[in-house]
Amino acid sequence: MKKLWELYITFLRIGGLTFGGGMAMLPMLKKEVVEKKGWSTEEELLDIYAIGQCTPGIIAVNTSTYIGYEQAGICGGICGTLGMVTPSLIIITLVATILNRFITEPMVIHALSGIRVAVCALMLNTVVSLAKAGVKDHLGALIFLSGFLLATFSPIPTILLVVCAALAGIGINIRREKAKS
Repeated sequence: MKKLWELYITFLRIGGLTFGGGMAMLPMLKKEVVEKKGWSTEEELLDIYAIGQCTPGIIAVNTSTYIGYEQAGICGGICGTLGMVTPSLIIITLVATILNRFITEPMVIHALSGIRVAVCALMLNTVVSLAKAGVKDHLGALIFLSGFLLATFSPIPTILLVVCAALAGIGINIRREKAKS
């Protein structure tokens, strides 16, 4: 029961303190799940996040469900999911009732602009640190750079990029294993 509560509170905090969606949650996921709780390594978090991005649904919810399940089975997955979505349900309900009245106020517009800039900086910091953990060699750097450029400058769906990167990784490792033999 203690583990379930810990999962719920951890993901409640992540879901409640992060603006900007799944990508913006990466810094907090890394800090909480990897550094504080030790529930996964940076590499595992990258893998979990990639799986969460490839499966239907919201990335943050998929990630919290997976981590919760890994930590405490089905009940853990449910607690992780509920923790992640509870703040959104509360915030969206409040925002929907209040924001329409104040959305045109200059202070609100400027505050949201500042929040967007801060979220971008946090996302960039996380991408750099996760790239350091995930890119191990020149071929990995090539896959990373290709994926980044295609995701940024082409209309190719990200799921297709992730699948292609996975296939490239499999192919590279099979080739390396054959070369060792």
